Amino acid sequence: MYSGKVRDLYAADDHPDRILVVASDRISAYDWVLPTEIPGKGEVLTRLSSWWFEQLGDIVDNHVLSTDDVPRFVRGRAMLCRRLDMVPVECVARGYLAGSGWADYRATGAVCGVELPTGLRDGSRLAHPVFTPATKAAVGDHDQNITLADVVDVVGRDLAHRLRDLTLAVYGRAELVARQRGVILADTKLEFGVNPDGQLVLADEVLTPDSSRFWPAESWEPGGPQPSFDKQYVRDWLTSPDSGWDKDSGLPPPALPADVVAHTQQRYLDAYRRLTGESLALPGA
Repeated sequence: MYSGKVRDLYAADDHPDRILVVASDRISAYDWVLPTEIPGKGEVLTRLSSWWFEQLGDIVDNHVLSTDDVPRFVRGRAMLCRRLDMVPVECVARGYLAGSGWADYRATGAVCGVELPTGLRDGSRLAHPVFTPATKAAVGDHDQNITLADVVDVVGRDLAHRLRDLTLAVYGRAELVARQRGVILADTKLEFGVNPDGQLVLADEVLTPDSSRFWPAESWEPGGPQPSFDKQYVRDWLTSPDSGWDKDSGLPPPALPADVVAHTQQRYLDAYRRLTGESLALPGA
């Protein structure tokens, strides 16, 4: 049905109300799908999402029906899910200043129209988490930060406020769970859909290194980029002299060398182990 940067969606035979969501080992950065895969990454994303859906079940329902009733050759990286009417907004919650949020703050003193105190630094913890939505861009395009008023224009006032409140509730629970495990959840991007009963349902993936910034709590220090358990390692290599790539050139990025693949895979595994308390063996790890 659809192939995204990382996930592929398939229609389920004889079940028009169901879809099969398969997480690939693809990795994206700077709006490009890279030519090199990270072995086992799709399994980490699926298992970690499933774990988080369970942690959040009392806050919001999710779209997962089964991770077992799927074709054998994609088992471990696929979920059979309810088909939803997806909300055309990326719902982002930030508890720390980083990435595009830091860039917006430096330029305007605000993020997505939310005014923030002066004197914050890259990596600063915010006094209260903020809802900073974005457009849902097509593959190859860049999500653009928008305001709550923009979301109201797209989906209406009631749904926009429900999205904000649920996003912040999910972030609040996840941030606490992660912090108890020595991990800082700096920010996260969520996607919601609406089921036939009009209920908001958490969909896609949730709280993985692809959609969230995870930092080791023991080394957090505002004032610059933080060590991370996400794909920041890939971004840093791509923008380093070693890659020989100019992200503003319009040319596709190069293949990742073996050591960058190995280090990235290890970061995903470290995030999974720290958060769930379980180890996961992947090819070549």
